[in-house]
Amino acid sequence: MAKQTVAEQFVDILVRAGVQRLYGVVGDSLNPVVDAVRRTSGIDWIQVRHEEVAAFAAGAEAQLTGKLAACAGSCGPGNLHLINGLYDAHRSMAPVLALASHIPSSEIGTNYFQETHPDRLFAECSHYSELISSTRQMPRVLQTAIQHAIGQSGVAVVSLPGDIAAEQAPERTIEHALVTSRPSVRPGDAEIDKLARMIDEAGKVTLFCGSGTAGAHAEVMEFAERVKAPVGHALRGKEWIQYDNPYDVGMSGLLGYGAAYEATHECDLLILLGTDFPYNAFLPDDVKIVQVDVRPEHLGRRTKLDLAVWGDVRETLRSLIPRVREKTSRKFLDRMLKKHADALEGVVKAYTRNVEKHTPIHPEYVASILDEEAADDAIFTVDTGMCNVWAARYLSPNGRRRVIGSFSHGSMANALPQAIGAQFLDRRRQVVSMSGDGGFSMLMGDFLTLVQYDLPVKVVLFNNSSLSMVELEMLVSGLPSYGTTYRNPDFAAIARAAGAHGVRVEKPKQLRSALRDAFKHKGPALVDVVTDPNALSIPPKISAEMVSGFALSAGKIVLDGGVGRMLQMARSNLRNVPRR
Repeated sequence: MAKQTVAEQFVDILVRAGVQRLYGVVGDSLNPVVDAVRRTSGIDWIQVRHEEVAAFAAGAEAQLTGKLAACAGSCGPGNLHLINGLYDAHRSMAPVLALASHIPSSEIGTNYFQETHPDRLFAECSHYSELISSTRQMPRVLQTAIQHAIGQSGVAVVSLPGDIAAEQAPERTIEHALVTSRPSVRPGDAEIDKLARMIDEAGKVTLFCGSGTAGAHAEVMEFAERVKAPVGHALRGKEWIQYDNPYDVGMSGLLGYGAAYEATHECDLLILLGTDFPYNAFLPDDVKIVQVDVRPEHLGRRTKLDLAVWGDVRETLRSLIPRVREKTSRKFLDRMLKKHADALEGVVKAYTRNVEKHTPIHPEYVASILDEEAADDAIFTVDTGMCNVWAARYLSPNGRRRVIGSFSHGSMANALPQAIGAQFLDRRRQVVSMSGDGGFSMLMGDFLTLVQYDLPVKVVLFNNSSLSMVELEMLVSGLPSYGTTYRNPDFAAIARAAGAHGVRVEKPKQLRSALRDAFKHKGPALVDVVTDPNALSIPPKISAEMVSGFALSAGKIVLDGGVGRMLQMARSNLRNVPRR
């Protein structure tokens, strides 16, 4: 076997682990690794304009595939820029390997130019963060990092000084088989039997679902039918559980809608399925609660539990369903379905009056038209802020669409970088970045990455010249809005100047054709939609204590607003309710 440098060995192991792209910005201590990528088949160097984008793009890849993705940053400031995207990937449980290249090993600890301590800095946003200080540590440290990232679904960081990366790897090294996927986790029979008894004893059962229900849609529906349970969801559970769901009662939380809140509070037994829903103000404190989660550290950290079940949702339900007696009464379920349909009907009217004539354009209208025009298998990446609201209420999941965002970390500027990672996975699949003007302008430089690689991402820009979610937080806290407005350029003109398709939309009647033209365009495109900055600026019946970031510290009623095609689904579900 020909001799390898440590950098070459590093890259070969990434390829063996299934990594196809390494996102980053080249430079100094990272150069040996980038050159090794250049000379290695099966992996590409993806040159972005900012390392934060590299981490977000890798995180998006990992979320969409469940497989290992990778990013890299040069020493000091370079790898520091990775940190926000890595926090997001880690909190989204995305398996990402980050290479933090480092200053010359002989200079560590001397306050050398650009010196930081990446093995310490990344400890909080990773399952594993280690410094390679000797060639003899390779490949075991890298292999261990990969096992942590995949096995624990999160970030692992390897810090590698540039001089060590350029050295010859030891001739006799220990390389072993790599873990590439996680196993299913089934609870013990004692927990399954206890849960079955609790369900049989409960008159009214509600299911509340999170992202842990991915791949378990059929089992959740079968279980809901067996116990006649309404099914609510958190934001990250929407794409997995809302579609083809005759038991749907909507979403709970600050962005919620429908009857999910009532269903979780008026039941006898609430079963949390694969959700780490953080807003305990929306969870009841006077009903029995069971939580099922594949990660034991999630169990009970949001609310007091009567039973904690360690297992993945699909395997748990497969074991549980045969042991549960089928309930015969649909009274509670039907009452919640009716409440849900009535709630949606009332709020839809709030934005449908003269909507096609209203300028600036209602953002609700933009989201609803986008939902209609986007492909059935589109991937949506969603900026934090009001774009979260529009995605939660207007995008219709169908089992083929994907919706990702910074839903756990809550970072601005995530949508465009995540769209880059999503589009590299499949250039033929439609990828739509739902960007706010604040988030887009924060990392706007990487719109040039779309142009450089001719990535056909479609950026739909909700341009209201303000930080609307922050204004909302200020207003409900009794503060005047301050520092929340922007003087924006014509973003469509900037897109055209960069070599992409760009169109500005200021009237509702222009919107549908603008979206269609952008979707037909073969390369990157930006639709700059001027939207109403006052949308949802004064939420009804919300007290000053309720809003803190995305969480409500107290409160019973969520924001008002339309919900698009979900009303049709809710009304169709009512057809199954017996007439009395």
